[in-house]
Parts: sequence; structure tokens; C-alpha cells
Amino acid sequence: MSNSPGFTTKDAPGDVHTYRRPFLAPLPALPFLSVLSFLLLLSAAPAVGAAVADVEESPRIPFAQRYHAVQHGGIARAANSAITCRTRHTAKAADCAAVKQGGRGVNSDYEMFYVDEDDDPNTYNSSRAHLALPANSRVTYARLYWGGNLRVGEQKPPKDNGRVLIAEPGGRYKEVLADTRTAHRDAAGADAFQASADITPLVRDSRAGLWTVAQVNVAMGHSKVGAWGGWTLVVAYENSAEPLRQLALWDGFEALDATRARQDVKLGGLRIPARAKGTAGFVAYDGDRGVTGDALNVRTNSGKDHSVHDATNPAADVMNSTISNPGPAVQRQPAHLNTLGYESDVVDISSALVSGGTSLSFRFTTESDDNPGYFLGVLFVQADTRR
Repeated sequence: MSNSPGFTTKDAPGDVHTYRRPFLAPLPALPFLSVLSFLLLLSAAPAVGAAVADVEESPRIPFAQRYHAVQHGGIARAANSAITCRTRHTAKAADCAAVKQGGRGVNSDYEMFYVDEDDDPNTYNSSRAHLALPANSRVTYARLYWGGNLRVGEQKPPKDNGRVLIAEPGGRYKEVLADTRTAHRDAAGADAFQASADITPLVRDSRAGLWTVAQVNVAMGHSKVGAWGGWTLVVAYENSAEPLRQLALWDGFEALDATRARQDVKLGGLRIPARAKGTAGFVAYDGDRGVTGDALNVRTNSGKDHSVHDATNPAADVMNSTISNPGPAVQRQPAHLNTLGYESDVVDISSALVSGGTSLSFRFTTESDDNPGYFLGVLFVQADTRR
């Protein structure tokens, strides 16, 4: 066995290896355990730092800025869903295989089952996504977000909301514990949550490539509300070859529906140059494809409102169960084009960046009598600026 500082490695199948940082807890080797035994051991795993039980839960967490920097560099993102359709539950629904390829369909029309891409019998869900970082970049911040619905055909225990497993490219699973207040809202037929953790040391010490996240606490089955869930890794990096940019990350947990149809977020301190470019990314839960009324608009203090949309995200259906970004498709395993309720998109906002502007205002909305709305969890922005 080969050991480098901060790592413990073993070669038996199913072993879990511990990256020794404050936000991670060591796990025992699990070569021949059932899924149930694995979960029991996971719940008993000692935590380094605050125990998961000590992390406060709230049904609503107002959006607040988590990270901000002005530097040459950008923000990279990797994301995937943790659950998908298995069979049709209603006669009107499209075939599940067609939905996975991008067909119209909503999670409440299907029997839903876990995505499981790894070869580890001790995990019941797992998925992968590629983190693309330019050469010679230095990671300055990295945060992992995960969430989903706990009540579908089964009810998952909320006590497991604050734990997931992650493996860097070519690495073994490490347990990650939520290090901040966890969102948990039990209402309107859903039992929804979002958790997150700072994993900067792990990402900084690793590299670009396929990252794997497993054991997201989501429920399978069928219900009127439907099943959804997934994960997103947001990484800010510094790179002298890239433009000077404002990099900002906000998170929270807001239910946008008929009772609260708008969420505003503002980024100040900008000095937008001519021909500036920028992108914005967001994470949301339970947005249904084909149910219109979900929109995102952005404006500078010196410009007009711009509807944020592209070929993948229509202007009136931005929350349409996609994981997308400008340019080439995101490399993921699996790469389902309709994620049936998990949203992690990056969109181009360059047309809204008016020269001389000093702030950006984002407005998320939902408007429709038959639109149940969505849960908004994350917003991140990179925008060209001047000193």
C-alpha cells in the first residue's frame, strides 16, 4: 500500500479511504457488508469536528453570499443527478428511455429508482461528472452541495441529510459531513433538503477529471410530488492567463411557488469593462420540464432586464430538469438529458453586462396557476471587471 500525507489507502474491494481534513470523518473498511449494514456503520462513523447531529436544520434559509473574490480566474462546476425513472406510472407518460434522452416528462409520472454508476456493492446511489479546470490553475475555494426529496414511495431518515461520499478522479470514497446549516422543509407532500460542505483542501490537492458522489439521501418510488435529487461541486480558481473577474457564490433554500414567487440576489462592487463576458450558474430542485412560468432575469444598475435563456433552457421554462452549460455538453455518468427534477445549469449573461455598470441583479420567478414551483439552492457568478 502507498500512503501520501493526509491519505489512508487500502486495496480490498469496497474499502472506504479517509482524506484527513477537518470536514471529513474516517470510515472503516467495508469489504463484505450489505447496504443496510453500510448505512448503519455510516451513521455511527465518528466525525472530525462538529458532529452531523450538531448541524442546525431550517425549513427556509435566506440567500447569503458564501464566497467572493476579485482575481484572474473563474468558476468551474461538476454536477449530476442521483435518481431517475425506471418505469411509467401513468399511461400518458412517455417511455422512460426516451425521457432520459431528453424527452418531455415529469418525475411524478414515473416509478423512480437510484442512479448507481460505481462498482461498489456498499453504495445504493452514485454518479459521476467531469470537473474541468484550465492548466496551471490554483483552486481558491470549493463547495459541494447535495439535496433531494426524502419522501416518495419510501421515507428516508433526515438524520442522513448531512452525509455523502465523494471520490476524486482515481481516488477512493471519503465521507463528507455538512459543515453549515442544513435546509429541511417538510411540506406540500415533499420532504426536501439541501446540505453543503467546504471541500477546498480535497479539490486543491486533487485534479480535474471525473468526480464521483454517492449516498445522496434521496427516496425512490412514486408519489404525486415525485422523486428528485443530485449534487453540484462549485470550484473557484485562480489563473493568471484568464481575465480579471468578480467571482461570487450564494446559497440558501427558498421555496418559490404561488405564495412566494420571487427571489432577488445582487452582486455589487463591479466595474464592468467594454465587451465584458460572464456566466451565472444555479442549482434548483423539482423544476418540471414543460411546465412553464419559471424564469431568470438579470440586469446591471445601468442597463435593462435581460431574460436568461439558451437552447437548453427556454425563457419561460428555465427550471426544466437539465444539467447544462454554454459550449460542449457536460461530461457525466450517466448523462441523462432530462434529470426529472434536478437542475444545475450554467448560462451566458454577457449580453447583460453593460459597460460602466457597477452591480448585477438577478431575479428568479415562478408564474403559473398550474406550476407547483421549485426549490432554489445555489447561485454563482463570474463576470469580467476592472480594478
